[in-house]
Amino acid sequence: MHIPKYFEITDKEEILSFVQANAFGQLISHVSGRIFSTHMPFLLSNDNTKMLGHLAGNNPQCNELDGQEVMITLEGPHDYISPSWYKSPGVPTWNYQAVHIYGRARIFTDLDRLQYVVDKLTEKYESLLTPPWQPEYNNAMLKAIVGVEISIDDIQCQYKLSQNRSAEDREQVIDRLCDLGSIKLAEAMKRVSE
Repeated sequence: MHIPKYFEITDKEEILSFVQANAFGQLISHVSGRIFSTHMPFLLSNDNTKMLGHLAGNNPQCNELDGQEVMITLEGPHDYISPSWYKSPGVPTWNYQAVHIYGRARIFTDLDRLQYVVDKLTEKYESLLTPPWQPEYNNAMLKAIVGVEISIDDIQCQYKLSQNRSAEDREQVIDRLCDLGSIKLAEAMKRVSE
């Protein structure tokens, strides 16, 4: 992706933290000569070298995915930024956080590996609920999905959070975003301003 230097994030720990916190994204590949995307949750492997997930077995993306170079896109909070919020002249824009992950995909159907991926995804999101749902999957359910593992070759990260504006303009944008309820984006802007 195109990343101007003042928006580029290179700190590995920051990027991995973003990936963990914003793990719902798009798996983009080619199917029958066209670009194809599946929206899905991902898991970052314990050693931070792979992204894991699963697709419905009847998803056409499964047919051509194995061995293909793919891209995963993940996004964080984002919102429109009006130039009327600035003290100095400006133009309309959009503030956002995004990660692009590139790598080679491998498909798997091993039931133990599928169970692991499903259990870890369920555990991650159910742990936020009280009481958490307890999974009870049978082999027939697992046979209806296909696992995907993407070996990470490259990660690009961009936080476009008004870093190219004055401190006064950034404060104005943060205040307006808070007024509009875009708290997570305002908090992200505060963190990069520190």
